[in-house]
Amino acid sequence: MTTNIQSVHFDADKKLIEFAHEKMNKLKTFHDGLINGEVIMRLDKSSNSENKVAEIKILAKGQELFSKKQSASFEESIDLACEALKSQIKKHKDKQAGAKVNIDDL
Repeated sequence: MTTNIQSVHFDADKKLIEFAHEKMNKLKTFHDGLINGEVIMRLDKSSNSENKVAEIKILAKGQELFSKKQSASFEESIDLACEALKSQIKKHKDKQAGAKVNIDDL
């Protein structure tokens, strides 16, 4: 899976980019049909401390998966978004497996 990482209105350090790549690579272990991933990190304009937003979009065979999370740190936002995507990937994989079973039953 190819992963593109963007930071909007700030320069992400190497450690943060590596963290995002590591989390995205872990998602590949749940489904080999993942084609492309995109991580967008940006600062929200709110005045509270939870202004770090991570949006993750994954293109899988037959579907696009998306998660957007906001928290006090980019690492936490990425982690929360990846957890949400993990359950979406599992549902997508189960749905595909169920469709194959139904076709075979015919």
